[in-house]
Amino acid sequence: MTPSLNTPRQGQSQTQSLSISSSSSTDKTAPAPSSSSSISRLNSIVHHISPKMVSTTNFPSEVVPQAPEDPLFGLAREYKADDSPDKIDLGIGAYRDENAKPWVLPVVKKADEILRNDPELNHEYAPIAGIASFTSKAAELVFGPDSSAIQDKRSTTLQTISGTGAVHLGALFLAKFYKGNQTVYLSNPTWANHHQIFKNVGMSIDTYPYFHKETKGLDFEGFKKTLQSAPEGSVFVLHACAHNPTGVDPTQDQWTEIASIMKEKNHFPFFDTAYQGFASGDLVKDAWAIRYFVDQGFELVVAQSFAKNFGLYGERAGCFHAVTSPAPEASNTITRIGSQLAVLQRSEISNPPLYGARIVSTVLNDRDLFAEWEENLRTMSGRIISMRDVLRAKLEELETPGTWNHITDQIGMFSFTGLSEKQVLQLREEFHVYMTKNGRISMAGLNDNNVEYFAKAVDKVVRDAA
Repeated sequence: MTPSLNTPRQGQSQTQSLSISSSSSTDKTAPAPSSSSSISRLNSIVHHISPKMVSTTNFPSEVVPQAPEDPLFGLAREYKADDSPDKIDLGIGAYRDENAKPWVLPVVKKADEILRNDPELNHEYAPIAGIASFTSKAAELVFGPDSSAIQDKRSTTLQTISGTGAVHLGALFLAKFYKGNQTVYLSNPTWANHHQIFKNVGMSIDTYPYFHKETKGLDFEGFKKTLQSAPEGSVFVLHACAHNPTGVDPTQDQWTEIASIMKEKNHFPFFDTAYQGFASGDLVKDAWAIRYFVDQGFELVVAQSFAKNFGLYGERAGCFHAVTSPAPEASNTITRIGSQLAVLQRSEISNPPLYGARIVSTVLNDRDLFAEWEENLRTMSGRIISMRDVLRAKLEELETPGTWNHITDQIGMFSFTGLSEKQVLQLREEFHVYMTKNGRISMAGLNDNNVEYFAKAVDKVVRDAA
């Protein structure tokens, strides 16, 4: 039965109902009211009928302030809005080919074709821990197929939402279960999202010196001093290779010193590996630090991403690995760790996505495709290394003030130029060059068509500041 306006609603007084009825009766003989008058009367009626509908929010600005725009995505938006034909995007953390276009790896295209022609392919849920053919090969890739961690069954792997999801899952686990010092040490500088991820799970954050502003290389002495002075059992986030944002990596000798101090102080290594094979073109070389720490008997975790080395940026393929130290109860320990990681994963994402992991699994499980992938990696890393050589040569030809050997000393997608925030802003406003305010550039954004223009722009802002 449809209620009429003459029928009192729950919570509505008889007086209110009669008032409305009287008004309706009068309207039958009165001239039609104007539109604005009708709206005003209707608003008044609604206010009287449902006073509880007019209320303040539970989320006022003093409780939920406006968050700032993510700097990288804001930079990308500004770049897209710039209509200058000379504009250069050096902020993007994705590979670009010689024509500044996204590059789909040929081996990824082949894997995609294989999947699309598989009559058994379906879209059922993946297990909570992910696709087994993917996670097992991902572990072999980072640790080595003959790793004692794998052979002794003291490692566990879960598929994650790329590297971000892996870091987040690891942070959640440590915040809940790690009984050592609940302070996590991040390199200064580091990937910006590291700070937010660990902050959001309630862990305290400190930093260790990493980039030396004068040498534009590693502040190794400062790094070691913090390792030695940090409370015993602290968590240290370590970039396995191609450090983001500096492009500065420790040498193998320096890694051995780092491991020695961490072992002495009982610190916990949290490796982040997003560029295996992409940094040097050599999958084994780029995994050296992680494999060395495992061989030294460390208990550790690893966040692994396949965004960069497979070009699967938007497909979010990654893994989180945990390794327990060698001990008689290691197998039992890692089983318990895996069970708790699965509980955390279930409440976060329930099941990881399929497509990106299927692409990677197809390649890692096929000898010929794997060999082609290695060739694709050498193509990407080789072009970036070439651009480093060209940029340094251009700056030195221009006799740009300062030294520029750090451009070629650094490795991977990013280079820390040493340019100031003021110089970065001048590059954007005067030359339409877009890069992060800390002076980081994505070497993948440079090519033979724009590297000379960029070098001349850098030369200009450096001389202006001299």
